[in-house]
Amino acid sequence: MLNNSHIRPNFLLAYPVMLSMLGQVMTGVADSIMIGWTGATPLAASSFANIFFSIPLFFGIGVSYAITPLVAQADGANDTRKVIDTLKNGTLINLVTGIILVGFIFSIEPFMHRMGQPQEVVTLGIPYLNIVTLSILPTMIFQTYRQFAEGLQRTRVAMIIVVLSNLVNIALNYVLIFGHYGFPEMGLNGAGWATLIARCLMALGMLLYVFYGRKFQAFTAGFSLGNYSRPLISKMLHIGLPAGSQFIFEAGAFGFSALMMGWLGTTALAAHQIAINLATISYMTTSGMGAAATIRVGNFWGQKDRKNLRSSAFTMIGMAGVLMLLWALLFIFGREMLPSLYIDDPVVIDLTATLLIIGAFFQLSDGIQVVTAGALRGLQDVKVPSLLIFVSYWVIALPMGYWLAFPLKMGASGIWIGLSVGLTLTATAMIVRFNKLSRKV
Repeated sequence: MLNNSHIRPNFLLAYPVMLSMLGQVMTGVADSIMIGWTGATPLAASSFANIFFSIPLFFGIGVSYAITPLVAQADGANDTRKVIDTLKNGTLINLVTGIILVGFIFSIEPFMHRMGQPQEVVTLGIPYLNIVTLSILPTMIFQTYRQFAEGLQRTRVAMIIVVLSNLVNIALNYVLIFGHYGFPEMGLNGAGWATLIARCLMALGMLLYVFYGRKFQAFTAGFSLGNYSRPLISKMLHIGLPAGSQFIFEAGAFGFSALMMGWLGTTALAAHQIAINLATISYMTTSGMGAAATIRVGNFWGQKDRKNLRSSAFTMIGMAGVLMLLWALLFIFGREMLPSLYIDDPVVIDLTATLLIIGAFFQLSDGIQVVTAGALRGLQDVKVPSLLIFVSYWVIALPMGYWLAFPLKMGASGIWIGLSVGLTLTATAMIVRFNKLSRKV
């Protein structure tokens, strides 16, 4: 599966994207760690609020992914006009999507009290949600120019911007959550403001890089207004909406699992938040590989080079498998140490350690499915993968998790076993799908 001639170019393209995505998710990790220092209830409140924030956010990010394969394919075919048109129409799509998502989240607030969660969790979570929801708009701006740059195989500056914004977020967390340097002690809401400010800076940095960057001067016409292409918008939506749906089905499954954890109590919800936070870190490293797979496959498709298309993709999948095995070992041997970074409650730490053992076993499946989904996006194949993800999670994994957790009284572990089954089924189906399609390119 690993082809030595592709390992180096795959790695050089993937590692900045991996670090960039890791940096993005580290915003949430830093929030969770520093919120956890204030107690289990604020940590559970952030978990509850993030259900309603992260699912729309991931949908928007998925919509923005339509830019990368089209730019990569056009770049492989040396079609400058198509690259410009993709940037222009992609910017419009992403801005409108961001505005719609913000309005949608604000409309959910009246229903949050009716979901069977502890009242103190809901009361703390709603103001925090209102603040972080606004960060969707700068995130969509950042995604527009990041996906454009990555489609042209320019991945390193996005990584630097994300890392710097994450450092800003951590510093603001320290100041605003705990009330240092004359600022009021804002607790959970302080984490929300830190996230919003950091993401605004992130969007501004990426926009300036693409607008003024010497390597992008041939494409500055993509910043002009008007003359939008209805057929291209339609094509991008046919890629972006199913890609966003993939994120909704997957993030929604983990979000619904958090609701089920809330039915088990504050302790279970806090443990789930820590464990899913750690699993998200590992996921994002291979998600970066998936984004790189999209670029490599799209570029080779534009060059009409089937052999290297398949070889680079399967090499990336193998690399992801090796990386996720290392994450699995870390979860197993660090199952008690890692949760202690978030909280000092021994009951929460013990339950989190149990969940991390289960999480270790689905790491390989998680890595394979996210990289293969990226390779399929490079082939602009997103509708069937969306259906596969829906069936794996919502038809099989979540009902199984509920059955194990409640009728069989396995509690939090039962919910995570169900998620593990869903990931394994998704990975298997994605591999079969890519192998079949890539042979026909």
